[in-house]
Amino acid sequence: MSYKSLLTVLTDADHAAAPVAHATALATELDAHVEALCLGVDRTQSGYYYAGANAMILQETLDRARVEAGEVAAFAKDLLQKSGVRWSVEDGVAQLADIARHVALRARFSDLVVLAQPYGEGRGAEMEAVVEAALFDGDAPVLIVPDKGDPMTRPKTVVIAWNQSREAMAAVRAALPFLRNAELVRIVVIDPPQHGPERSDPGGFLGQMLARQGVHCEIDVLAKTLPRVSDVINRHVQDKEAGLIVMGAYGHSRFREAILGGATRNMLEQAKVPVLMAH
Repeated sequence: MSYKSLLTVLTDADHAAAPVAHATALATELDAHVEALCLGVDRTQSGYYYAGANAMILQETLDRARVEAGEVAAFAKDLLQKSGVRWSVEDGVAQLADIARHVALRARFSDLVVLAQPYGEGRGAEMEAVVEAALFDGDAPVLIVPDKGDPMTRPKTVVIAWNQSREAMAAVRAALPFLRNAELVRIVVIDPPQHGPERSDPGGFLGQMLARQGVHCEIDVLAKTLPRVSDVINRHVQDKEAGLIVMGAYGHSRFREAILGGATRNMLEQAKVPVLMAH
């Protein structure tokens, strides 16, 4: 399996350069097609306006969303035309509450969705909605890329955040094209459970499976010496100079992640290298 259909969803020209750059670099390396869905987001909630104002405000916000969609599409086309890869661009307007439907339809027929980090300064709520739509409604693996850094093609060292969950396994399977081409894959297990099938050999079953795929891997068992799991993983990534993190997404409910935080949200806020996630 290889990634042949790459999708990126763009809602803000200020955060579009990184996902387009990563998608085109991957497409060049893998002889793939890049599809860019450029959306202007209508954030109106018509039920909350005073009587008689709905039509006027709706028209104004729709016009603004169309302008934003056009600006993002023009930006994407300019970058894609210079890249030399096969590409297509579609633009349109979507309401914030309905954005998942548009993203999921395209994601469902893509091998990999490349998106900007959804959390941080200057990022609207729609960026988080796009990530969740691709993962949950589109059932697609998602590559979250940081704003800075060179585009990734074939990372030499990959870190797998392994906790035996079905989400982590889904991410590993989705990442196999990267894992097979890496020089070294590090299976990171943090504070392994004292009871369970892998208590005597944490990460052993996964290492065996990957070895049969021709993947050269090592197992790193780490203690949670920092307050958050994501902090431990990010520090290990820096220490080992890894170029990609593979992990399951939203092991807890999205509501809990949003209110209390969690490994997924923290990782997407802090990671300095691309993160491949699946659910």
